Amino acid sequence: MYSQLFFFCLSSLALLSLSRLGLCLWQYERVQAVNGWVPILWGGLRIDLHLIAALTAIPWLFAPWLDDAAAAHRVLALYLSLGGMLIVLLEISTPQFILEYDTRPNRLYVDYLKHPKEVFGMLWKGYKGIVLGGSLLWLVISAANFYALTVVATPLTALHWPSALGCSLLSAIVLFGLIRGTWRHRPINPSTVAFCGDAMVNTLALNSLYSVLYAIYSIKNERSAEQAYGKMPADQMIHIIRKQAGIEQPASHPLLPTLHSSSPAQSHTQPKNIVLIVEESLGAQYIGNLGGSGLTPWIDYLSQEAWNFTRAYATGTRSVRGLEAISAGFPPTLSDAAVRLSGAQSRFFTLAQLLNQQGYVSRFIYGGEAHFDNMKSFFLGNGFTELHDQATFKNPAFTGTWGVSDEDMFNRLHTLLSQQKPTDPPSLNLAFSVSNHSPWEYPEGRITPIGEPASVENTVRYADWALGQFFAQARQSDYWDNTLFLVVADHDARVGGKSLVPLQHFHIPAMILGGGITPRRDDRLISQIDLPVTLLSLAGIQADHPMIGHDLTQPHAGGRAMMQYGENYGYLKDNCLTVLEPLREPSQWLYQAPHTYQPYPLDPELLQEALAHALWPHWAYQNGAHSLPELIKTTTLTPAVDPNDNPAHVSF
Repeated sequence: MYSQLFFFCLSSLALLSLSRLGLCLWQYERVQAVNGWVPILWGGLRIDLHLIAALTAIPWLFAPWLDDAAAAHRVLALYLSLGGMLIVLLEISTPQFILEYDTRPNRLYVDYLKHPKEVFGMLWKGYKGIVLGGSLLWLVISAANFYALTVVATPLTALHWPSALGCSLLSAIVLFGLIRGTWRHRPINPSTVAFCGDAMVNTLALNSLYSVLYAIYSIKNERSAEQAYGKMPADQMIHIIRKQAGIEQPASHPLLPTLHSSSPAQSHTQPKNIVLIVEESLGAQYIGNLGGSGLTPWIDYLSQEAWNFTRAYATGTRSVRGLEAISAGFPPTLSDAAVRLSGAQSRFFTLAQLLNQQGYVSRFIYGGEAHFDNMKSFFLGNGFTELHDQATFKNPAFTGTWGVSDEDMFNRLHTLLSQQKPTDPPSLNLAFSVSNHSPWEYPEGRITPIGEPASVENTVRYADWALGQFFAQARQSDYWDNTLFLVVADHDARVGGKSLVPLQHFHIPAMILGGGITPRRDDRLISQIDLPVTLLSLAGIQADHPMIGHDLTQPHAGGRAMMQYGENYGYLKDNCLTVLEPLREPSQWLYQAPHTYQPYPLDPELLQEALAHALWPHWAYQNGAHSLPELIKTTTLTPAVDPNDNPAHVSF
């Protein structure tokens, strides 16, 4: 056993070190820019030893007793081979994962494995050569590793029990030190080896199997922002949240501290339809009127007829993060998006929960399979009464890996709106596009491809074309004058960068148009969570809701945005970005577009404001506080807020 363990440990250490060195050479400019060679290689050695020690701990402890047992050699060869296969698989996957997500494989790697049909279909269609080459390399290395482990399986020595006991105790001491990785208060973790403001470079000091296993470990329970960023008394947090949301009236329900009555900016004799069009992966970098590459002529044209928000920011880097903000007005959290959390699958506030009480019909329209990312469960469990996903589309114009094309989705939306009669109930429609996604598939003949047809640039152009065709129909339709349309991206494509929170990749298009909307350019800083609140105001909806977004019909609204970037939380107010990192001191930066950051002296008041917004979503989720009074279960919880909203009297 000793010979096998020595071989596995040394070969694994060599493979991980060579892989890390190769990644550093590949990312030479970014590593060099932060003087990262020494901290990456030294930190990487510590992480690798930690992982290898954890994988081999039990065999090392039993080796003194079983080193001369042939059966033990065979079992150990199989076990170590499986461990080696995981190490090699993750390292081979790493370069492509970095290209897509600007980080090592992490929690997202695990999340996507829950949807093998869509993910492996995407990989096969879009990256066939990489998949085949990587699989072949993986099999060759794994087979060679198994063969070597069987060849070296010879006993080194037979020990008497006192010697065996001593060796086991010595192994336990060494293993404990390597696994703990440090003599400080906290064991080794990713923050231990983080050293710079480039989040991707920090992950180079990890190895990918460790990164994935740590992600799995971290989600065994709901992530607590309090444990990562610091504590704040709940009464103080609630007071700050209410103040920054502009909630001046006393809390109208003891268990819902942000529940308040909204006063609409307009009133209408006939209820307005509301259409939320969420564009997949459409960052400002592609939008001409936002200073991007000009791939969206239709969006640029529509922006001249719309209330166009030029400084809108997404709350995260995943579709589910954007969907929770747009459909529920829920801010980002260190934990998973509410769409995927078990405790948010019912009795969780969404626009549908509210508008159903106003007599609306609520629809979710999606060209893909709605079970992906748990969307079906979340939306159907929280007020959406109609679900139109891939299975409901008959004879679509085009079907790709992720579902039917955007034009099919928009045709369904147009049909549903056209079928509404004046006497029918108004409708809330959440329409989510899919075409602008790897492997970049779209129907032929709609656009003239530029360069390689299967590229993000061409799917952006197709998505823009499909959106334009829909609005060309909508403007000529009977429903136009009585419908409010929001066009907004869920997030940017391939978010990454050298900064702790790369703000330029959170910048997204957002505009409201339709009958009665006065075209204007709005340069205020806003967040995705402000948009549903604003739509309620424009639609003339008088109702109580718990959303903390701003009503942008008010002149002094806006001015702040919040975003979750992996483990880091960003709070942008005016031009000051506050960044909270797990187990590290917070920092503040003066931000100037497109991506200039200057260190900024810590503003304690702004820091408290940022911390409150980072803590609030987790607290609200855990306490069921993002809900409506009629949805709350019978509970014995102590009221969250004193009816007079006096922070000194808040109790839990």
